Amino acid sequence: MAVLFLALAVAISVEGGVGAIALAEGYRPLVTEWSFPLGILAATGVSLRWVDGLTWNFVRLDRAAARPTLLAGGALLGALAIGIPSLLLLATGELRTVASTPGSWSAAAVLTFANLLPAALGEELLIRGYIFAVLRESIGWRWTLIATSIAFGLLHVPNPGADAESVLLVMLAGFFLGSVLLATGSLYAAVMAHFAWNWVMAAFLHTSVSGIAIIAPDYRVVDAGPDWLTGGAWGPEGGLAAAFSMFAVVIYIYGRHLSRMEH
Repeated sequence: MAVLFLALAVAISVEGGVGAIALAEGYRPLVTEWSFPLGILAATGVSLRWVDGLTWNFVRLDRAAARPTLLAGGALLGALAIGIPSLLLLATGELRTVASTPGSWSAAAVLTFANLLPAALGEELLIRGYIFAVLRESIGWRWTLIATSIAFGLLHVPNPGADAESVLLVMLAGFFLGSVLLATGSLYAAVMAHFAWNWVMAAFLHTSVSGIAIIAPDYRVVDAGPDWLTGGAWGPEGGLAAAFSMFAVVIYIYGRHLSRMEH
């Protein structure tokens, strides 16, 4: 743990410099840069090899966990879990598309890709990496899933516009992502589910991601219905429609995979 916190301190200091450069160029970073996940990854590697004498399999980052089918499956789950409820809200008029400043869709999509991928990787390594694996050995997968999901929600309290509903929804997202990890045995799959979820909102819907405004050339999707359903300024992931979608996926994963772990 000491190694982890030291790496985080270095990562945060480096990130501050990167963020200052980005701001000078007129771009406000969405989230963390690569220094954050790489710092956690380095700490994890040191802890596994020189402290615990374990392999990457312990945190589900071994070669087998990186199979293309697992990565694609994780990405598909994440994209569909937020894409389907968002499309339904658009179809029923609860979300609507409005014009915004003209720009390049592809450039914005690449920029959000470059920022959201390390963000997803960093949060997954922090919440569902080494700490998750250690807790799972100590208190079992159920309590680990509960504890890390609560921590995941609280991690987003400082985000713009955060309230009780949005934080609870992020906790549910923690259950969703933790279930993907447990079912696939791959932290990479959870990273891809996390990333795809965010990227669908940022690159295709041009809507806020966890309350954080994103670059939205040409159009933007905004809420036109009650915030409890659409998520309001937080984005579709903060509404009841997304909650139903995540709950359905968690129930499916539990019935298909996790229930077997109890026997």
